[in-house]
Amino acid sequence: MSFIDTIKERARQDKKTIVLPETMDRRIMEATEKILKEGIANIILIGKEEDIEVNSQGFDISKATIINPFSSPLTDELIEKLVEIRKNKGLTHEEAKKLLLEDYMYYACMLVKTGRADGVVSGACHSTANTLRPALQIIKTKPGTLLVSAFFLMVVPDCNYGENGTFIFADSGLEQNPNPERLAAIAASSAETFQLLVQKEPIVAMLSHSTMGSASHPDVDKVVEAVKIAKEKYPQYKIDGELQLDAAIVPEVASSKAPNSKVAGRANVLVFPDLDAGNIGYKLVQRLAKAEAYGPVTQGIAAPVNDLSRGCSSDDIVGVVAITAVQAQNK
Repeated sequence: MSFIDTIKERARQDKKTIVLPETMDRRIMEATEKILKEGIANIILIGKEEDIEVNSQGFDISKATIINPFSSPLTDELIEKLVEIRKNKGLTHEEAKKLLLEDYMYYACMLVKTGRADGVVSGACHSTANTLRPALQIIKTKPGTLLVSAFFLMVVPDCNYGENGTFIFADSGLEQNPNPERLAAIAASSAETFQLLVQKEPIVAMLSHSTMGSASHPDVDKVVEAVKIAKEKYPQYKIDGELQLDAAIVPEVASSKAPNSKVAGRANVLVFPDLDAGNIGYKLVQRLAKAEAYGPVTQGIAAPVNDLSRGCSSDDIVGVVAITAVQAQNK
């Protein structure tokens, strides 16, 4: 059974309710049909019934719940609740109403906040900022978490590295240039996520262009400091660095470059020093190695809210919904 098939099976065992607010996109409708047919999750679609009917032509979404913000009896309650949540920011009743009626992502997050749904998947036709801003304003960060970060779950075919070709790449979608403390927090969140989704021991490499002092530069110093912080704050995880990519995953290279490391040559969680490296890295592996890339999936929000690549396929959406459902099981 493939990794994503395993995730889907876990999602079926404790079915959660996931909101898909981008009902203007036919890929969402195609994915909804697949999700409902496979029994992966219950789906809530947000939008006007007539618009959804047009956009879903050819797809069977009859088992989805449709909520029209303009006519739903829930809307007044959600407006009042949103005003209460954002009262310190001076949000008015009219402003809250405008947000909920014009930006369905706000409506989706309010459904999660009020316990009517377990997670949200968006981003097929909206930016990461438009997806995550409402989540951070309404659902907020997970208690005890320093920051929200994003990862891609990579499944590389015919690969003996990592966990039989399965890796987490972080941060590959959100945190631009984390300082050492934030980089250490990304490592810990990614280890926790790997344990949840892959159900194997996370082995975390903090990546650099240097291995154990082979180069000297402020960029290397940042990673060295992050490793020190991570080992002190998160001793429950195997985290080491700084490591070049080959030293992190190839045992033969690790034995010469970092012979005393318990991580080198075995890493399955790769923490990149900045967003440029992480984003370029996942796309290289996705395109050149024909890897499956699920994400960007977020970690650190109090309930799962996940972003999609705007180039995603309907199958990608199904996979991210399944991952979101499994995350929700652990909430």
